[in-house]
Amino acid sequence: MTAARDPGLQPERTRLAWRRAALAVTVVAILTVRLALVADRFGAVLAALAILCWGATITLCWRRAVGTGVPRTGGRTYGAVGLCITGFALIGVVLVVYGV
Repeated sequence: MTAARDPGLQPERTRLAWRRAALAVTVVAILTVRLALVADRFGAVLAALAILCWGATITLCWRRAVGTGVPRTGGRTYGAVGLCITGFALIGVVLVVYGV
């Protein structure tokens, strides 16, 4: 006797979590571009890095939120997401220090 898998609301919660992550990343990227408009060359470099990480994170979040991404349980995906999240955390600290 095999029991059928009943995921309940877990897939919906996962999709919503990926969408929230994408929204948070978008807000940080927009604030970084705003910093680049008023800051010097450092702000422009920071904004370029933020836009690069934003693109990678949005792509991953979109694929995972709509279910088109290949479910991965390890490998380089976790490392890439971890680096992007750490980068955005550091960008957030810089934004707070600059007072944006």
